[in-house]
Amino acid sequence: MYTFSSKLKTFSFILMAIGLLGIGYGFLTAPKDIQDVEKILAAESKEGHVAHHELTTPEAHAEVLTKEQAEVKEVAEKKEHAEHVLHQLQNKPWSALYVACIFFMLLSLGTLVFYGIQQVAQAGWSPVLFRVMQGITAYLPVGSVIFFIILILCGLHANHLFAWLIEGVTTKGHENYDAIIAGKSGYLNFPFWIVRAAIFLAGWNAYRYFSRKNCLAQDESNDNSFYKKNFNISAGFLVFFIVSESIMSWDWIMSIDPHWSSTLFGWYVFASFFVSGITMITMVTIYLKSKGYLENVNSSHIHDLAKFMFGISVFWTYLWFSQFMLIWYANIPEEITYFVMRIQVYNLPFFGAVVMNFLFPVLILINTDFKRITWILVMAGTVILLGHYVDFFNMIMPGTVGGSWFIGVSEIASVLFFLGLFIFVVFSALTKAPLLPKRNPYIEESKHFHY
Repeated sequence: MYTFSSKLKTFSFILMAIGLLGIGYGFLTAPKDIQDVEKILAAESKEGHVAHHELTTPEAHAEVLTKEQAEVKEVAEKKEHAEHVLHQLQNKPWSALYVACIFFMLLSLGTLVFYGIQQVAQAGWSPVLFRVMQGITAYLPVGSVIFFIILILCGLHANHLFAWLIEGVTTKGHENYDAIIAGKSGYLNFPFWIVRAAIFLAGWNAYRYFSRKNCLAQDESNDNSFYKKNFNISAGFLVFFIVSESIMSWDWIMSIDPHWSSTLFGWYVFASFFVSGITMITMVTIYLKSKGYLENVNSSHIHDLAKFMFGISVFWTYLWFSQFMLIWYANIPEEITYFVMRIQVYNLPFFGAVVMNFLFPVLILINTDFKRITWILVMAGTVILLGHYVDFFNMIMPGTVGGSWFIGVSEIASVLFFLGLFIFVVFSALTKAPLLPKRNPYIEESKHFHY
């Protein structure tokens, strides 16, 4: 049985405490009114900073204005700009919280999907890793509850993360009316949206609960009945997941930019959190091995995990390039603005994610020998996890905070809080059952897996 070390437990509590303090600081220091924003803009102007709160500068109008008209227009434009920046900066702590929350929740979901695939494929190499996978997926219920609360708060107008939830946006004649969003209101409306979220989260967590229950029951069984049950529910779960994951990616991420759409987006999001889940399995396995646990896990198991890390990283890059290239080449205005914003304003994280999620893992993990060296895998895994956090940052932040972005206290604190919570939940779950599933039909094959 695994014992959760007091040092690691204390470390997780410290991360959560620091994270909570930083999250609170981010909300407290967010501007409260236009006057606060005007001071920020004035300070930027005084310090000679080039403000990038807007994607493009307003074009000059052809009509000739009198001096008084020009002054009135300038004041109105400044006020409108200040209101826009106010909403962006008020969104910033919410957005940081949202990105970290969805990243860690989907990371555990990616692990659950990998586990389900192993069950359906009746893989002989992986059963010795099942308890590690189950430990990581133990975070899914906790992450789901927090995430669902955030979604409810979005619907209660506690923030402006989703433009289609803004009051009056679908009401003709209202100052916030948006014809494109109004045309999608049959699908993008809060009651239907939150019901879909509840169904998806409940479905994923139900599979997680029953698959673990059956796996533990199999240890005490005299036949393979519980293993067969897991095979059946895993097949059903994967079908449910394929449908729900695509819709989830539209609902929780793509609808942040409600004027934009991409038919590849569901696959793109999946590749990002799927490789993150596999990477986390590798990292937790290496940690447990370093502490003297998982004696039946050998370098061949680690090598297989590293191959999945490498392969899905290439798959993610294929989807990244396919989505980008097709939209950029077609140059359709309502599609290309998504990438124009990210290239002009978010160029460092946008192209940095490609380096972290493709170039780095490919250059490191393409070598067969490197896939068996622990410190190299830890380094590669750390970069991949950070890179895919940046990927989610790129997907969400431009639509919520626009040009008012920077990596600050809110972003770092949110990651620290959810990382601490993740460590505490996962390693607490690992103490609940033996790390080796004894009665799995393929356990002997897995224990003696070598090549």
